[in-house]
Amino acid sequence: MTDHGAARALTYREEVTRLSVLDLSPIRQGSDAGQALRDSRDLAVHAERLGYVRFWLAEHHNMPGVASAATAVAIGYVAEGTSTIRVGAGGIMLPNHAPLVIAEQFGTLASLYPGRIDLGIGRAPGTDPVTAHALRRTLVGDVDDFPQSVLELMAYFDDPQPGQRVHAVPGEGTRVPVIVLGSSTYGARLAAALGLPFAFASHFAPADLDIALRLYREGFQPSEELPEPYVIVGLTVLAAPTDDEALHLFTSAQQGFVNLRTGRPGPLPPPVDDLAALYPPQVHLLLDEVLSRSVVGSPETVAAGLAAFAARTGADEIIVASQLFSHEHRVRSLELTAAGGAGLAHLPA
Repeated sequence: MTDHGAARALTYREEVTRLSVLDLSPIRQGSDAGQALRDSRDLAVHAERLGYVRFWLAEHHNMPGVASAATAVAIGYVAEGTSTIRVGAGGIMLPNHAPLVIAEQFGTLASLYPGRIDLGIGRAPGTDPVTAHALRRTLVGDVDDFPQSVLELMAYFDDPQPGQRVHAVPGEGTRVPVIVLGSSTYGARLAAALGLPFAFASHFAPADLDIALRLYREGFQPSEELPEPYVIVGLTVLAAPTDDEALHLFTSAQQGFVNLRTGRPGPLPPPVDDLAALYPPQVHLLLDEVLSRSVVGSPETVAAGLAAFAARTGADEIIVASQLFSHEHRVRSLELTAAGGAGLAHLPA
């Protein structure tokens, strides 16, 4: 392993806590994108205070309830407001972009905030087909080019090679850590083949979790970036003083998910007292299936749920996602979750 490969690997292995934050920068009903981004930055400040490892923002487009479409810009805003927590993308949807553009964006971020920037990448468009076309215009790349695009992107972050004609400036030599994201076995196999960390999105696509982690670990090829597998798993976590209050607050996320799946995406709605009355039984079955990887409840319920999930998956890191209507409740949920996850570092991987 070269020196720069070792440095990249240590980015992951030196961490002593297992909890991170995935934030969708939700736009609440009655609010706007500016407030959503300010809330995200404030949430990151609290996450840093509480000892979370990293704070990720996600790329989504043409979604009235998500403010992080210009993900690199949002990451810079959050990084400027914090000082130690890692900040990054969970993730950038690489088929939407030329790898050189992403290398320059994240190379710039890494130059401004050295040692703190992560780049999680996925192959989904993060939007509908019409919007995907509007994003790409005349680009010929698509999801089938994803492995080659990943390799091209990583090459831009390395030292220049003899005869190289295209350089990422900033970006070259920054060696921004790259993490493969996935919600199926495809990402698991690719991350294993390239020797990269793998993050699985079980917070919205739990079906392939177990097989994806098994394939990743069994197929992992050590690399300069990483000597052994590193698994990050997304989990919906919502903590409140009591189970009943947490379940009530959770109805905002449930309504938002139903709106998205039924083609009516919009700002995050406030919680409701009787979710059962809003939807027919088949919708509740969908919610139960897709949100089955959720830990919602009191501090004791959340602590037990985190421990069980960590033991089941052997995850090196759990990245928690929570959609709450009130920003104050989001901060409180992070505080209670951090307390409940305090012992996770002692669980066997």
